[in-house]
Amino acid sequence: MLQQLDETPQWDIIIIGGGATGLGTAVDAATRGYKTLLLEQYDFAKGTSSRSTKLVHGGVRYLAQGNIKLVREALKERGLLLKNAPHLTNGLSFVVPCYSLWQKIFYGIGLNVYDLLAGKLGLGKTKIVSSKMVPQYLPTINTKKISGAVIYKDGQFDDTRLAINLAQTAAENGAAVLNYCKVIQLTKEGKKIRGVVIEDVINKRQYKVKCEVVINATGVFTDEILQMDNANAKNIVSPSQGIHLVVDKNFFPGNDAMMIPKTEDGRVLFAVPWHDKVVLGTTDTPIESPSPEPKPLEEEIEFILHHINKYLNVVINRSDVKSIYVGLRPLVKKGAGKKTAVMPRDHTIIVSSSGLVTITGGKWTTYRRMASDVLNKAILTSNLVKKSCTTEHLKIHGWVTTIDKNNPLHFYGSDAVQIKNLCKEDETLSELIHPSLQNIKAEIVWAIKNEMAVNIEDILARRTRILFLDAKAAIEAAPTVAQLMAKELNYNDDWKQQQVNGFIALSKQYLP
Repeated sequence: MLQQLDETPQWDIIIIGGGATGLGTAVDAATRGYKTLLLEQYDFAKGTSSRSTKLVHGGVRYLAQGNIKLVREALKERGLLLKNAPHLTNGLSFVVPCYSLWQKIFYGIGLNVYDLLAGKLGLGKTKIVSSKMVPQYLPTINTKKISGAVIYKDGQFDDTRLAINLAQTAAENGAAVLNYCKVIQLTKEGKKIRGVVIEDVINKRQYKVKCEVVINATGVFTDEILQMDNANAKNIVSPSQGIHLVVDKNFFPGNDAMMIPKTEDGRVLFAVPWHDKVVLGTTDTPIESPSPEPKPLEEEIEFILHHINKYLNVVINRSDVKSIYVGLRPLVKKGAGKKTAVMPRDHTIIVSSSGLVTITGGKWTTYRRMASDVLNKAILTSNLVKKSCTTEHLKIHGWVTTIDKNNPLHFYGSDAVQIKNLCKEDETLSELIHPSLQNIKAEIVWAIKNEMAVNIEDILARRTRILFLDAKAAIEAAPTVAQLMAKELNYNDDWKQQQVNGFIALSKQYLP
C-alpha cells in the first residue's frame, strides 16, 4: 500500500478517515473505478466505529420523532447489509417490556408501522405477548407490575469486523487503504485543494500526494480538518459520548435483546446479547473536545447499573462488569456554516470554497448510503467523470452462503477456511489465546498477514474483540499476542515489553 504512494502520480479521490463512513466511501469510489486512497491516522475503526451498540437498525427513536424518511432509508440499508455481509450480521428479537395496556397498544402500533416501513426487507412480524410469556424471552426480568411485552425484529452486527472487511473489499477493488498514516497538511493550487501531505506514523516518513478531490470523513475530528483548510472555520461538531457496559451472559440468559424505550430521563436503554456476553447501554453526555480514547464518567456507569437493575430480578454490581467502552457521536450543530448542504436525514455534507467535501453525522446502518451521497457530491464539485454507484448489492469481503453461528470463526466468513489451514501448518496456532475465550492463536497470525494489524491493541481491540468483551482477559492475553507478533514481524524483546506495557496502560480504563 505504501509503495503505491510512490508509484501513483495522481489520485482521483483521497479520503481522510478510516471509520464506517470513510471505508464505505472507499469501497464505493473504488467500485465506481476511481483511483482511491484512504488515510487513517490511527487504526481502522479506532474511534466511534468500533464502539457502537452493535445494532443494524432503522431507529425506533426516529420513528417516535416522526422522521419517517430517515427510518425508511435506514430500514432499507439494514436489509441490504444483512444480505451483503451475512457472516457479520443477524436478525435479533427485541423485547419491549410494557407496564400498562396503553403501553402495549402504543408500542404495538408503532412497531407494526416500523415493520411496514421495512417492506420486502423486513425481518419478521411484531407481536404482543402476555405477562406470563415475558420470562420465556427474558428469563431474568423482574415481572412485578409487568403487563406484557411487544417483540419486534431488528439487526445486529460486529462493527469493527465489518470495518476490516470493508477495507479488504476496497483494496480488492483497487483502492489503497492505509492505517497509521496521518494527514498533516492540505496542499493547494491557487485556492483549490489539490492534494495532501501524509506522515507515516510508524516510520515517520512523509509523502506528498496529489488528487482531484479530498473527502473529510473524520467523524468527531471533522473540525480539525476543516480548520486545516481554513484556520477561521467554525466548529460544526458538538461531540456527545455514550458508554456501554459488558457483562456475562448469566445475568441475561436467552437469545433475545431487551429495549426500554424510555428511562426516567427519557433515554433508550438496551441489553443486547453479543459474542456470548451482553452489552448494556447507552448514555448521552455532551463533552467539550474529542479524544481517541474517551473515558467513561462515574455518573454514566452508575446510570446504566441503576437503570438496568430496576428491570431485572438479579443484581448486576460494578464488579460484575467485564469491560466498559466509550464511543463519541459526531452530532452536527444546527445551522453550521453558510455553505451547508444539509441532507434530509441525519448526516450532513458540506463543500468548502476550497473544494474540500466534508461528511459527518449519520450512523453505521446508513454508512453505504452516506458514502454514495458524499461521492455524488464530490463528483459534482470536481472534474471527475460521472460514474454511478454499484454498492447496493455488492458482496462484502468474507461473504458466504452458509454460516454455522456455533463455529467461533464464523464471523471471518470465507476467510475461516484459511485460518484453519494456518492451524494445519502449525498445530500450536489452534491453541486458545486465553482460557476463558474462544479466540485461537491463528487469528493473530491472520490479522498480521492479511488485516494490517501492527500492534497488540489492533489485535485485541479490533481484529478480535477481546478488549471489549473482557478487559482483564485482554490484559492477561497481551504477552501471548506480543510473543506471536514479534515472531512474525522479527521484533525484539524491547518491542514486546513496550507493547505489553502500552496495552496494559490503555486497557485500565476498560476495567470497572
